[in-house]
Amino acid sequence: MSQYRSTPTDGYRTATSALQSSTESVLKTHLPLPGDEPTLDRKLHFEFLLRNLRQGFPERYTSQDASQPWLIYWTLHGFSVFGAGLDDQTKKRTIATLLAMQHPDGGFAGGPGQAAHLLPTYASVCAFAVVGRPGEGGGWDAIDRRKMYDFFMSLKQPDGSFLVSHHGEVDVRGIYCLLVSATLLNIMTPELLAGTPDFLATCQTYEGGFGNASFPGWAFEADDEAPRPPRAPADPAAPRPPLGEAHGGYTFCATASWVLLQPYLRLHCPESPARPKIDLRALLRWCVQMQGVPAELGGFKGRTNKLVDGCYSWWVGGCVVLVETLVGVAAHHEPEPPAETHADEEGDKAWDDVDDSLFDRRALQEYLLCAGQHPAGGMRDKPPKGADAYHTLYCAAGLSAAQHRVTPSAARQAAVEAAWNADAAASRDGSSYAPPTEADRARAAALRKATFAHILSWAEEEGAATYLGGSANRVNAVHPLLNLTVTHADGMLAHFYGQAPPARQPPRKKQ
Repeated sequence: MSQYRSTPTDGYRTATSALQSSTESVLKTHLPLPGDEPTLDRKLHFEFLLRNLRQGFPERYTSQDASQPWLIYWTLHGFSVFGAGLDDQTKKRTIATLLAMQHPDGGFAGGPGQAAHLLPTYASVCAFAVVGRPGEGGGWDAIDRRKMYDFFMSLKQPDGSFLVSHHGEVDVRGIYCLLVSATLLNIMTPELLAGTPDFLATCQTYEGGFGNASFPGWAFEADDEAPRPPRAPADPAAPRPPLGEAHGGYTFCATASWVLLQPYLRLHCPESPARPKIDLRALLRWCVQMQGVPAELGGFKGRTNKLVDGCYSWWVGGCVVLVETLVGVAAHHEPEPPAETHADEEGDKAWDDVDDSLFDRRALQEYLLCAGQHPAGGMRDKPPKGADAYHTLYCAAGLSAAQHRVTPSAARQAAVEAAWNADAAASRDGSSYAPPTEADRARAAALRKATFAHILSWAEEEGAATYLGGSANRVNAVHPLLNLTVTHADGMLAHFYGQAPPARQPPRKKQ
């Protein structure tokens, strides 16, 4: 137990340091006994999810009346990650419920009769990926993609950002939700994405992570009553201080958005000093430093000097995979020399670095399996807190990210591109974007193809899985960009792009 000593302090006790010490003390009580291996209580988690699905959510969830698609997505995707299928009756009921929340002017609302919003739109589209299918009654073809595209465009701001809803605020979480929805539904266009990379780059903070937004340029204009000329187009080179501190949820959404935008950047933003960029080294440094020390069982925290929380297993642990991809670590990392046992200044044994991941995958699994599971089923922030639908899903997704290495495969991307049917893709375009010239039409078609191939190129590496406690603790792999199982993502993408991509092979060998 000596290696689990408390985090050092500067000797000045505060409420924050006391809470940190108390949390570490509680976490230590959840360590398995010597010789025991942690176990995933899969049956209890199924029962927790089933209670919410069949009996309804407890009364405390009434505060989430505007998040009904999220409750559906967290529950149904939770079943998928833990390895359970859904019966036809549940799928039909879910489809009918989701369609009741489709707004007549496009997008989805948080509940029937509410305003359309980017966040429940993402949750609805992802839930449709789990329960839907093509054809009458299958839900997919009942999604009004043209109105959704128009809704997205109505939220677009001059600086490339998006409001989360009409009269709402700008937030990088909304941008992520928009990009995933547009990708899955084949409504991604150059017009929709113009300026968005520039805006995202302004949201990176000095720490390396991302805040929720940045100050618009006009926030610094003189505050006087003199009449002003019409506002000039936003200048992406103008200083744009980020709003707020770096945060795990914002950082995942901004980073995943940046990865989703790579086809657009490659095709529409040629290499030049003016091309928007983010500081990848600072981003990677911030992400890996959010993993807790052994006394915190390897969990992740969402902000500097905050407590560990199970949901950041996905928001930050899952983000490390994306950053690895951006910096080329997954494709070009050289083999490490054999792991050595290192000792700190007090002679305590540190965790062994057993693979070339840039976070400790086994340690994260230790946190989730030992401290993240509630004894009555479901997963949680940390003990002694209760389980809830949100943490159950994001702890499960974080466990998946810690067990599996899912990264882009150049061979898989080449195979998808070779099988591309351009005419079918054009006929399935759901946007209302009408390119004015032949050159514009070609660029739009190229973006469709590149987006499709980019998303389908992600595949699991053979022999890279790590299961703390043995393979009985395995959960299904999820797509690092979408937080859907690969099967569900592939099915929806193939339908909306009109493609028949090559079948996936068993996990590919590590390069």
